[in-house]
Amino acid sequence: MADWSLEVILSSLHEDIQRRLALAREALSHPVSKGDASEKIWLELLQTYLPERYQVAKAFVVDSRGTFSEQMDVVVFDRQYSPFIFNFEGELIIPAESVYAVFEAKQTANAGLVDYAQGKAASVRKLHRTSLPIPHAGGTYPAKPLIPIIGGLLTLESDWKPALGSSFEKALDTGKHDRQLDLGCVASHGHFMRNDDGTYEMVNEGKPATAFMFKLISRLQFSGTVPMIDIDAYGEWLVK
Repeated sequence: MADWSLEVILSSLHEDIQRRLALAREALSHPVSKGDASEKIWLELLQTYLPERYQVAKAFVVDSRGTFSEQMDVVVFDRQYSPFIFNFEGELIIPAESVYAVFEAKQTANAGLVDYAQGKAASVRKLHRTSLPIPHAGGTYPAKPLIPIIGGLLTLESDWKPALGSSFEKALDTGKHDRQLDLGCVASHGHFMRNDDGTYEMVNEGKPATAFMFKLISRLQFSGTVPMIDIDAYGEWLVK
């Protein structure tokens, strides 16, 4: 029997992500190129390790009233029950009902970028989402309540010292309601998560990327399934 080590496997996963993020930071001089590389690394991590019911992409989000979000670096969305995903001129456009989580991916965390990520998350959460009753063999289940959309920030570094200290927490605390950030990772230092009482837990540990991924999967498990989308509400745009 092979001499396997779960500790080594989980450590290597984090080390690969941190190494690739650090290499992108050092090797690429143009800020846009650095940002694109960071997005790609986080997308590949989640595309590889999230359960197959979830899809992950850089995308815009749209609602049935024709309102669009800002472009999101990382969108975690349903593909099993999502009837359509638009691809227009190379850009993905996802219906609001299909979204589980959105993240902004940057090289470093600071007050300005936290505020920016809060605004991006709000642009998705403010969209209108439909939810239809669900027919079944014995009748009809009532329409599902809308699930909360997880919002977050993913970086390699933090401009604060300590990296996940009170200054970072204070910046996160400014995000209320649609602007709140629920979960995030600073791959060189740790991860953060918002508790049910609205406080933040700032976790400094050795394998942040792996820990973040596990926390995200756990939160997605408790999110349940996205609501049944009202296709006719989107179809009304065909006759306008």
